Amino acid sequence: MLLDIRDLHVSFTGYRGHSRVLNGVNLTVGRGEKVGLVGETGCGKSLTVRAVLGLLQPPRARIRGEIWFAGRNLLALPPGELQQIRGREIAMIFQDPMAALNPVFTVGDQLLDIIARRPGGRPSGRAAWARAVDILKEVALPDPDRIMRAYPVQLSGGMRQRVLIAMVDVTIQEQILQVMRALVDAKRTSVLLITHNLGVVRQTTDRVYVMYAGSIAETAPTADLFSAPKHPYTQGLLASVPKLTGEGVPRGIDGMIPDYLNPPPGCRFAPRCQFAQPRCQQPPPWVRVGADHDVACVLYDTAPAVTRP
Repeated sequence: MLLDIRDLHVSFTGYRGHSRVLNGVNLTVGRGEKVGLVGETGCGKSLTVRAVLGLLQPPRARIRGEIWFAGRNLLALPPGELQQIRGREIAMIFQDPMAALNPVFTVGDQLLDIIARRPGGRPSGRAAWARAVDILKEVALPDPDRIMRAYPVQLSGGMRQRVLIAMVDVTIQEQILQVMRALVDAKRTSVLLITHNLGVVRQTTDRVYVMYAGSIAETAPTADLFSAPKHPYTQGLLASVPKLTGEGVPRGIDGMIPDYLNPPPGCRFAPRCQFAQPRCQQPPPWVRVGADHDVACVLYDTAPAVTRP
């Protein structure tokens, strides 16, 4: 297993109080595997990856649990050693590429800096430039020499995303998704794809995790999750997606994600769940309901009592 997140808790202390955001997250990504992580805005998807990358700084952020990557517990590593791993072996393509690229340096400056940090020593100026140009070609960017000399603001959003792909060897959306598949196949790269786009997840990933309010609600092979979702939240999430055929009316999920300052006891989805029972006030069990298909719901401690909407 390349990435193994075990019982990850993340909380923050601010002027309003103590926010308990991530609540016992367990998640794995195997070598060469494409895994999706989906859920509503604010559920903790990006926060999970920021914890993996060591981008949450104490004392404001409190982190508890284990994050194993290639046999190393990242939470136990000194900052210098984690810095060596970040960008070389594991990295994040941000949703907004302008937030990840430094606007005062050219693309070439930033890409050459990444190349210099990779294993194998610092290549000579010409060799490094040639390598950078080759990397830009790999992600189908035209005129890579011009792009090397350009500033981020001079490139389109899609081109900036591809520059980030070139920096970390992983990816996002249609033409970019094709690049991701090619890179995964060629380099046995693993991908954790964080998105709201369930269509992209369905066509791209091998396995999916569904997150709600800082907790994993369900995980399953992609085909199983879309054909037979078990958790009421997963069912509601899929029912809210418009169909291209125009059949039926998409249904939203009533209510809002709970306040992390005062989350509900037990299942965090219970206040919005049409199937909620008194026992939902207790922490939900993690139940195996199929091959590699697990759900955190008390309705499944005896039998699958929930049907898809």
